Amino acid sequence: MNRRGIIDWLVNLWLWGSIATVAAIFLLLVGHIVLQGWRAISLEFLFGAPRGMPLGAEGGIFPAIMGSLALAGISLAVASLLGLATALYLQLYCRNPRIVGLIRVVVQCIAGIPSIVLGLFGYALFVVAMGMGYSLLAGGLTLAIMIFPVVAISAEKAIADVRRELIVASHALGVSRSYTFWHIIWPAAKNDIISGILLGTVWALGATPPIMLTAAVLSAPSPTSLLQPVMALPYHLYILTTEQVSVEKAYGTALVLMVLLLLGYALAFLLFGRQRKER
Repeated sequence: MNRRGIIDWLVNLWLWGSIATVAAIFLLLVGHIVLQGWRAISLEFLFGAPRGMPLGAEGGIFPAIMGSLALAGISLAVASLLGLATALYLQLYCRNPRIVGLIRVVVQCIAGIPSIVLGLFGYALFVVAMGMGYSLLAGGLTLAIMIFPVVAISAEKAIADVRRELIVASHALGVSRSYTFWHIIWPAAKNDIISGILLGTVWALGATPPIMLTAAVLSAPSPTSLLQPVMALPYHLYILTTEQVSVEKAYGTALVLMVLLLLGYALAFLLFGRQRKER
């Protein structure tokens, strides 16, 4: 084997070794959670409220499931509005490259802020300064700030992938930018945009630090008001493990959270793959 052949062999070994390592870690992680968590799964666990002393040793996690879904829903709605508007402005409206560069730097800087710092910011702004207190709304808005860069960057990339000649032709014909977006860009890029929004939402669903400081409490009913604190799966899991309440309940909570995350990722990648086939 000559030198080029040896290099190719080493590169292939490195690539396949990396893929096998990542796949093995994923399977071990999922397998461990499933094996340890399935024993806790029951109708009472899925649809009941936490009970016992200490709290969570018995009962279920239904309020935490509903709280997590509510937090994810608020963050999805707010981050979608902000992120899509940012992407549209960068791709269709802004003609100053300095402003475009500045906005992209700001978005990337927000993406790099640690989630615990965003949680502290959400606590100072929403909980204290705006008087929301520990509430579903404060937590959802903090999570929206956290996932906003994911939505904005993915939406901008999806819009940029639309055939430029179609957009240029619409501008040449005097078509408004809003009409261009709804009738040319959105049909061509909607799956990628929705896929990016789902990825951001799944990230919010599993985030713990931002909601620890803004929304999540040890015990609360299923959310009925935006201004009430809520339970959430990541925070409930944190309490069960750090306070050593119940290892079995902790694994069951982790399994439910993991299933929700995997469903979200699967739907996002399904939409992403369908968009690729359409092109």
